[in-house]
Amino acid sequence: MTGSLPTLTDLAASGEPFALIARDGASVEVLRGDVVDVDRLADIPLDDPDGTPREVLALVPFRQVVERGFVCHDDRAPLRCLRVADHDFLPLAEALRQLPSERVPLEDAGFDISDDDYADIVRRVIADEIGRGEGANFVIRRDFTATVETDAVTAGLTWFRALLQHERGAYWTFLVVTDGHVAVGASPEAHVSARSGAPAEPGTSIVTMNPISGTFRHPRGGATAETLTEFLSSTKETEELFMVVDEELKMMSAVCSDGGRITGPHLKEMSRLTHTEYMLRGSSTMDPRDILRETMFAPTVTGSPMQNACTVIARHEPTPRGYYSGVAALFTPAAGGGHDLDAPILIRTAYLVDGRLRVPVGATLVRHSDPAGEVGETHGKAAGVLGAIGAVDRDEAPAAIADTTAVDEDAPAAHRPRLGDDPTIAALLSSRNARLAQFWLDPQAAEGGPYAGREVLVVDAEDRFTTMLGHQLHHLGFAVRIAPWHEVTDAAVDEAGLVVFGPGPGDPRDGASPRIARMRELVGRRADAGSPLLAVCLSHQILADRLGIALAPLASPHQGLQKSVDVFGQPASIGFYNTFTARVAPGTARLGDTEIAADPSSGDVYALRGPAYASVQGHLESILSRDGLPTLERLIGFALKPVPA
Repeated sequence: MTGSLPTLTDLAASGEPFALIARDGASVEVLRGDVVDVDRLADIPLDDPDGTPREVLALVPFRQVVERGFVCHDDRAPLRCLRVADHDFLPLAEALRQLPSERVPLEDAGFDISDDDYADIVRRVIADEIGRGEGANFVIRRDFTATVETDAVTAGLTWFRALLQHERGAYWTFLVVTDGHVAVGASPEAHVSARSGAPAEPGTSIVTMNPISGTFRHPRGGATAETLTEFLSSTKETEELFMVVDEELKMMSAVCSDGGRITGPHLKEMSRLTHTEYMLRGSSTMDPRDILRETMFAPTVTGSPMQNACTVIARHEPTPRGYYSGVAALFTPAAGGGHDLDAPILIRTAYLVDGRLRVPVGATLVRHSDPAGEVGETHGKAAGVLGAIGAVDRDEAPAAIADTTAVDEDAPAAHRPRLGDDPTIAALLSSRNARLAQFWLDPQAAEGGPYAGREVLVVDAEDRFTTMLGHQLHHLGFAVRIAPWHEVTDAAVDEAGLVVFGPGPGDPRDGASPRIARMRELVGRRADAGSPLLAVCLSHQILADRLGIALAPLASPHQGLQKSVDVFGQPASIGFYNTFTARVAPGTARLGDTEIAADPSSGDVYALRGPAYASVQGHLESILSRDGLPTLERLIGFALKPVPA
């Protein structure tokens, strides 16, 4: 702390922009500087005109997804940058003594979308979006709103104090005050961070992502091992977490040369809610602004696949998101050059603009979702924020264990025993990894593989599972090129030694879709040439259709479903993300030159192989595919096998 640091009261009265951040449990960081709004992430001013590195705190709105070509309700919310001139540290106890504590009254409080209307939205998303193959899960928000007569900065300081006292487990507790805009929250989730690597690796950053999913609202009196056990045993909650880990691994695979490794799962224990989480880590040489762009935004607050999630959000959310589900990104000059990045997701956050409070909350909708349960989840999340800031009555937790760091009655709530340390809970968490692919849990070999020296073109049909597939192919030795479907030329398909046609959302029968139509052309062209190809999920369905095999919607979508299936005589545990299937008469094992691996009861086709081609319905690259890598290697080996003259 410098001697020039004003009191928080004086800082509030100055009218200047500032930010308060608590992230180490012992202090409050005070950031002061000037504000500039920029259009694009690349424009974030990390250096002064003379080249001197500058620390910057950026509020990144959801609308920045337009940089990735995705759709949104564009409210033109600014990409706001606080160029930090002074960064001081105030001891936590001293900050609490300086912060106001009088309760801020709310008027005209309630949700902008009624419970019944929100339940109807849930039903429509399950039926019309997940039900027709648009994706595995989607997050749809509603806003709790109220009128606030108290001065905005005073309200923000008061709520920041309440969060410090009454919320625990937050990754960041923060207050950002800029002209006409106050944001205050306690985000549980680090979306992405990038920190400089070892001195021997100049220009390399260690990238971390922290997917959190599943929400257990504590009963009155607090959570116990018994009440938490039921939550951790829920199929819906477990699958929800696995799906968001898959989606964030897609992002990690796009920015990290090693694709990312999984550790966990852990409990994220907060004062009123408990979540489950994994940690993903990898290494990257990308500029931190590019890392942020490639990871916009977390599937835990959007859905998957990301591009379709944005489209679904635009269809079912009537108003723009503003900063909800964006990030607060702190870029700090690193000792070895460049900048480190620390970027929590903007959730569990209250916004105050022109006397109007807005607390956005969303529920993750999956095939198992119950509309009433999802309505309740939004109430629980809103109550968590509102209770923490004292806007509604708090459900105080059980008596806390004494904490020697507590200062006085103004100190934060004392720590309670961690339920994650309970042996039963720890065993339940650990057991989840038995379902997952070791490929993403273990370090990967740096070089080598049975196909070393060979090249493969991967055609992305708008599902970045292809980035994970690319890492598996690299592990097998291939030099991998991934290209989006609309950029792939006929010549590229003709010239590649092997083409892998990737997965994507949508109905494979929809020839009116430019994407489906082009994928049909590309798959057909490669097959007609008799050149080696592998088709995955949507592309598998397109290949099956071309071979004369019927396509049909599943009675219940297989989104994030793990199944043990027979793939040409070998049992394989594979993750499925499909709403449509190729289907033959039960017992059909061959159609002309094509061998068929199908469910013996339903006839649903799991895999195909024929002269110079193979395909698979499941996602061999998914964390749910325990046998994904060996199955991928076998199918590629068949596709590359010379065809008899």
